[in-house]
Amino acid sequence: QVQVVESGGGLVQPGGSLRLACAASGRTFSSDTMAWFRQAPGKDRDFVASITWSFGVTRYADSMRGRFTISRDNAKNTVYLQMNSLKPEDTAVYYCALDSRLRYGLLDPRDMDYWGQGTLVTVSS
Repeated sequence: QVQVVESGGGLVQPGGSLRLACAASGRTFSSDTMAWFRQAPGKDRDFVASITWSFGVTRYADSMRGRFTISRDNAKNTVYLQMNSLKPEDTAVYYCALDSRLRYGLLDPRDMDYWGQGTLVTVSS
């Protein structure tokens, strides 16, 4: 059974950095796409970034490009989201998700097959 588990959320001051991790398990991953979404209180779940398991092709939402970096460690079956220059408006629950297909465009939450439980990121002084 496929599982994805996030870690690394917490409280950070504006301008600070945080790295989230997402560990996937349950089978061999190859033609899959891992993605991060976020959901602020009272808002929709929005796409943040994605990476293909093979070749490591990345895609970012425009508002995150340049501040956030998605990467993967195939040996550990783990995807990371490095977040720099954080702003209060980045405060949200961040979710990791897996799509069992290769995806190269912006992703919709309905595209994803498996979800983690979410990790809260709070940007506040």
